[in-house]
Amino acid sequence: MTRRGGRDNGAMNDASAQRAAELRAQLNHHAHLYYVLDAPELPDAAYDQLFQELQALEAAHPELLTADSPTQRVIGKVLPGLTPVRHVVPMLSITTETDTTEGGAIAFDARVRRELGLAEADPPVEYAAELKFDGLAMNLRYEQGVLVQAATRGDGETGEDVTQNVRTIGQIPLRLKGQAPEVLEVRGEVYMRRDDFEKLNERQREKGEKTFVNPRNTAAGAIRQLDPALVRQRPLCFYAYGLGEVQGWDVPATHSGLLDALAALGLPVNADRTVAIGPSGLVQFHQAMAAKRDSLPFDIDGVVYKVNSRELQARLGFKTREPRWAVAHKYPAQEQVTTLLAIDVQVGRTGKLTPVARLDPVFVGGTTVSNATLHNVFEMRRKGVRVGDQVIIRRAGDVIPEVVGRVPGARPAYVPNFHMPRECPVCKSAAVREKRGIEYRCTGGVFCPAQRKQALLHFAGRRAMDIEGLGDKLVEQLVDAGIVQSLPGLYKLGVAKLAALDRMAEKSAQNIVDALEKSKTPTLARFLFSLGIRQVGETTAKDLARHFGSLDKLMNASVEQLLEVSDVGPIVAASIHTFFAQPHNREVVEQLLAAGVQPQESSGEADDRPRPLLGKTLVLTGTLPTLTRDEAQALIEDAGGKVSGSVSKKTSYVIAGEEAGSKLEKARTLGVPVLDEDGLKALLAG
Repeated sequence: MTRRGGRDNGAMNDASAQRAAELRAQLNHHAHLYYVLDAPELPDAAYDQLFQELQALEAAHPELLTADSPTQRVIGKVLPGLTPVRHVVPMLSITTETDTTEGGAIAFDARVRRELGLAEADPPVEYAAELKFDGLAMNLRYEQGVLVQAATRGDGETGEDVTQNVRTIGQIPLRLKGQAPEVLEVRGEVYMRRDDFEKLNERQREKGEKTFVNPRNTAAGAIRQLDPALVRQRPLCFYAYGLGEVQGWDVPATHSGLLDALAALGLPVNADRTVAIGPSGLVQFHQAMAAKRDSLPFDIDGVVYKVNSRELQARLGFKTREPRWAVAHKYPAQEQVTTLLAIDVQVGRTGKLTPVARLDPVFVGGTTVSNATLHNVFEMRRKGVRVGDQVIIRRAGDVIPEVVGRVPGARPAYVPNFHMPRECPVCKSAAVREKRGIEYRCTGGVFCPAQRKQALLHFAGRRAMDIEGLGDKLVEQLVDAGIVQSLPGLYKLGVAKLAALDRMAEKSAQNIVDALEKSKTPTLARFLFSLGIRQVGETTAKDLARHFGSLDKLMNASVEQLLEVSDVGPIVAASIHTFFAQPHNREVVEQLLAAGVQPQESSGEADDRPRPLLGKTLVLTGTLPTLTRDEAQALIEDAGGKVSGSVSKKTSYVIAGEEAGSKLEKARTLGVPVLDEDGLKALLAG
């Protein structure tokens, strides 16, 4: 019996040792991808599960603990090309509490009280509670108040010098305010806001280039670029939360006081922090930040509790790699792994076709997700995603859930690549991709039910048929109630039918009927623009009206005839020809004419307004202070100018706002004049 039991224990120990070795190898591999290459293959939650399994094995079998175990050190490595920096005070990590319930906070308080030798009758412990940012840890070294060095965490002992890159972060002061210490090392987090991350990825998609997985890895990759000029193109932010080496400064007695002092020196410190009394205070903060998490402009994966008194921190000390006086209390992960069951195609309000992943439902970011966007077929190809794969799903804030990649591994069977349909799945119109474009679009336009609301709003717009009173809310009611199913259906509306709608008085209904009647005699240019033909803006519509003079001639024009129109190139000509080649689009036009709409046809349309930008081509980039992109384009086109989507030697001016990207750089390279919004208004004034 004894001998058999010995063999069982030996077998168990052998299995445990083998499993521990496997876990160490996996964790080191994934940590290298995450910390060194900034290209993770596993979401945080999956990594944490492996880490906790290894911790449990080592706790049960101390003989399995090795010096190279990920549980014994902070993982990281200096990248080639960056200068190593030895940290005077090591940058250590803190314990992670993965119990996302209130029990995590209660357990931490119990550990602290036990280590301090406090009895139940003793007063509650005071804590500083703050957010756990999902970014890249950074050490900023100030000497005599001047920033002299910035270094990453690295392996905790040695990091990387990224001073030039950090200088591009506007939030980080190059000189501290007030009376500065002889030496002050400030520790904090470099991160990227969600909206900046989404804008960056949208720009990448427009250029057909690689998109980024998440804000954390994008920030980490940016800060470690060898060229600071590239860092400026990825807007980064920073929050301070601690100290490294200090000389010649009286450090405040509490952590909360320290953060106040750092803020007074001009360093950015997040306002979502509090002094919590006892476990109930910690629980309250954890719950409050959980409710606020989705509305924050940046990602967090939990909150951090620190014993507030620095004296008590010193008494508690450290254990191996972590302080006993602090803990990170996590929230449900915003990335998870699940199975991609199928790929459907969704048609948007503007006709854009988007592949959508149908998933084995997974709880991520605080909700159950069963669908996620795949953006476009080219991004799917880059990510190598196919039906049946184990994929990583990300949901952060109110951002639409997306598939960010697949978990590497052999597929059980061959699965062909997904191909976009050649016809709209809703209305069966042709689905086309413009030359050099990345998006497929339905050509049904005014006919496609998926685009009905957008088509009606565009048709009724001030710059189109100018049907006053026909706005978003009314269109929603008309379409959702099935009252209007196409553009011609608008002209069948009567006062009684409109007055029966919610919040619609008889006088308002009469005004809309009058506006519809008034709209029946538009100029040919306005009518063409109102149809929402892809690539046909107001200026192009006017050029088409002047050239052809009649609707019939335009509808029956060949691509070659369309190319004879001023400023109409192959892409625009193909779009117009494709639109009128669709029988259902022609039917919608015929029904509008039958409803009494009579575009004013002539051999040319008089326009005696000043046109100071006639013959000029302008490019808009970035966000203007007061004008939207559509408003700026309308003003330019009304002044006779043309708005292009790309910069070339033929570009007359580039109008640049905040966060202008590659178009601004190209303009400077080509010597194209660059103006701001005031400069544009000066041009418009002639």
